[in-house]
Amino acid sequence: MIIDAHMHVDDVPALGWHLGADLCIERMDEAEIERAVVMTITDLPEVNPHALELIAEAIRQYPNRLYGFARIHPWYPDAVSLLERAFTDLHFKGLKLHPVTTSAHPAGEDTLRLIRTAGEHSAPVLFHCGDEPLSTPLVIAQAARRCPDVTFILGHMGGYAHVDEAIEVGELLANVVLETSAFPYPGKVREAVERVGPDRVLFGSDGPACSPLLELEKVRLAGLSADSERRVLGDNVRELLEAVR
Repeated sequence: MIIDAHMHVDDVPALGWHLGADLCIERMDEAEIERAVVMTITDLPEVNPHALELIAEAIRQYPNRLYGFARIHPWYPDAVSLLERAFTDLHFKGLKLHPVTTSAHPAGEDTLRLIRTAGEHSAPVLFHCGDEPLSTPLVIAQAARRCPDVTFILGHMGGYAHVDEAIEVGELLANVVLETSAFPYPGKVREAVERVGPDRVLFGSDGPACSPLLELEKVRLAGLSADSERRVLGDNVRELLEAVR
């Protein structure tokens, strides 16, 4: 089973993005991806106060295909209550944090309270991890060190210029997992598996705006063993999602 650990359902007219659940399923079917994690592009609650319901409806529409992650602004006073509702009432499977769009430091107290709440549900926390300020691997590592019992997923594995740093952080911190979406180096996927381990690298596409078919081919071009490829393409994220309570 192939599981995409990073897709989006949202409607952002200013960016020309109309990313419905139907489009996600279409892209998944093109790439023969059975299931995917979906989240919004915008941060709750500023742009769309009904974003939790948007993701929940996508899951109701495709209950055997999609899992939900909540994307919440850490500075929102009721952020923890929103996240608790996502886990308890809507059965979401994780938390997405984007320090660039929120300007919230990964190790700031507001962010840490959300991370710890996710940890109480054994849920992973997916960070946008790239080249922009506040999103680089070493900055996110500050939060990972303070919450050693929470699984941190470094989405995009450090982007274009910080991928080596992401692999180094993965080597240093056992609660850090690397995710392969939207960076251009198949060889670095292989290096991550060799240095961090095949059980701590996840396939993601950042679709449907990015092509899951292309992102999947990048992982296959890495030349992994059959067992490692199976873990990266599905087993690892499935085990993380099954642990959420």
